Amino acid sequence: MPASEPVRFGRKRALPPCPNPLFLQWLTELHDQAKERNLKTQHVYQKAISSLKKYPLPLQNAREAKILQNFGDGICKILDEKLQRHYRENGPDASIHSLPPGINNNNILAPPKAPTSGSSNQRRAQGKAEGDGGRRKREYVPQRRSGGYAVLLTLYRQSQVPGSKGFMFKMELQEAAQSLCEKSFSVPDLGSKYTAWASVSTLIQKNLLLKTHNPARYSLTELGLALARRLDSGERGGEEETGGERELEEKRRGEEREEEEERRGEEREEEGGGVAVVDLTIDEGDKEEVVEKKKSPKTPACNAQSSSEETGVGSSGKAQASDTQSRPPGARLYPGSYDIILCVDFIETTGGCTARKQELVKELQRNGVTFDIRKLNVGDFLWVARERVAPVAGQLRAPPARELVLDYIVERKRMDDLCGSIIDGRFREQKFRMKRCGLRRPVYLVEECGTAASHLSLPESTLQQAIINTQVVDGFYVKRVQDVRESAAYLTVMTRYLSKLYQNRTLICRSRELEGEGEEGGGRENTSCSLISFPEFNQGAVKNKCQTVREVFARQLMQISGLSGDKAAAILENYSTLTSLLTAYEGCSSETEKEKLLSSIRYGKLQRNLGPALSRTVYQLYSTQGALS
Repeated sequence: MPASEPVRFGRKRALPPCPNPLFLQWLTELHDQAKERNLKTQHVYQKAISSLKKYPLPLQNAREAKILQNFGDGICKILDEKLQRHYRENGPDASIHSLPPGINNNNILAPPKAPTSGSSNQRRAQGKAEGDGGRRKREYVPQRRSGGYAVLLTLYRQSQVPGSKGFMFKMELQEAAQSLCEKSFSVPDLGSKYTAWASVSTLIQKNLLLKTHNPARYSLTELGLALARRLDSGERGGEEETGGERELEEKRRGEEREEEEERRGEEREEEGGGVAVVDLTIDEGDKEEVVEKKKSPKTPACNAQSSSEETGVGSSGKAQASDTQSRPPGARLYPGSYDIILCVDFIETTGGCTARKQELVKELQRNGVTFDIRKLNVGDFLWVARERVAPVAGQLRAPPARELVLDYIVERKRMDDLCGSIIDGRFREQKFRMKRCGLRRPVYLVEECGTAASHLSLPESTLQQAIINTQVVDGFYVKRVQDVRESAAYLTVMTRYLSKLYQNRTLICRSRELEGEGEEGGGRENTSCSLISFPEFNQGAVKNKCQTVREVFARQLMQISGLSGDKAAAILENYSTLTSLLTAYEGCSSETEKEKLLSSIRYGKLQRNLGPALSRTVYQLYSTQGALS
């Protein structure tokens, strides 16, 4: 029986030849050259080749190819240059839809073969195997006026300031570095989800930046300090593209530029120069730069504009960076350029009795108060002067507005909450943190409970005494109201009062690190309008932040019954640490002298003595062996 013929499921038709073999040949050559040099453009050319093979219509010039996928301005520009060269060599009537004689069309359409034994890839691999290291590894240097460049330079200059703490928090680092960066650290450019802060992860990965603690503290490593010192020397040289700075940039881009020049050298010589070289290997973080050859040097603004055109972002897309740069941090807020906004802690609107807390928000809305709900690390309400910023044409969001905190902060307490805070110790701790937060006018807002006060764990006389001590001893302004509606009314009146008080004032940003913790007592209305920025205030008021030995010692002292914040501060002025106090005890000649060591220390506005009883208690706490009776 004769063997049956194999089953044929269908007729296989030959694919039609590419109607643009000349363009396909040029793209294939560019792909092979990029692959030999191990450039990332090989993937770009491969995608363009696949897209061109699928296009069934002939193209008359490279500009028509822009309708195809994966064809951008760079590839079309290169193809146009090759097309003009083709016309000069073969005449203006030369066909572009057929290959010159001697070139096989099948070789172009076939997939690229593996490199031969003499290819540069194999030679490079052989060189690595022999131990020559292959392609030399370049040192990472951030691009000038990029996010990483600004962060390194800011941390280095901050470390050179006498008395510097050696690190910076995120918000203050962003604010100080913004003037050195063309991009915004808070708002991404149009069409992108990344800000200039994204480069910080690269600095940490390259072991140039160190991130520690919570909240995060950023400091330079040894490598980062050396690199930042070189960047700073280039920045202070006064010339953008000369001296040390140009050497740093050449180290970062040297090989790519040499390879690009080598590949395009012959074409530029034949065409007489003046042709821009478009870099197709631009990464997401390096889209700010387009390398141009044989042209007169441009200003940074022109470079940024040409870069935005190459990457598909209009010139308005850079308005955010330029606007942010034109508003340096720490500048003044002049009258009429800011609004007074009430800030409400989000705890005051969520959790607990939701209906009662939502009533506060509704009352503020009914009274027409402009407020903002956010996380406050200390206090329940405060006011900020927010800069008025106008939207920028072509931008999705307006530039970030600066905010300065007014010297008024409010802690709101119901009688039942006040009772609970006294029992668990939060009452004294919150007052201490409010006095040390840097704002000069602390306010205690107390809501009466009415008949519910008879069911509290502490007698009413104890609560009334605590309220009086808050006003008389601690120096707080105490406002007593009946319910949540009166609380909203008080906040409304205060908002309008502060708006009128500051309407004709020029506000200046001050730093707590440079000026200390600020005055504890409230000044008068004619005090200087130097205010703390909101990021610095909120960072400094973190409850569980890392504490110094002095701060831990102060907290220990305040756990002693009868030892207030003023008394603890007076002890710290004489003995800043526990070690210094124990050393003073050892220097005393008798037990009686040790017990009275702290009795003559004066504290508070009235400069009263600490007293022998409290002095004896502190001595027994730190000197008695075993449990205290």
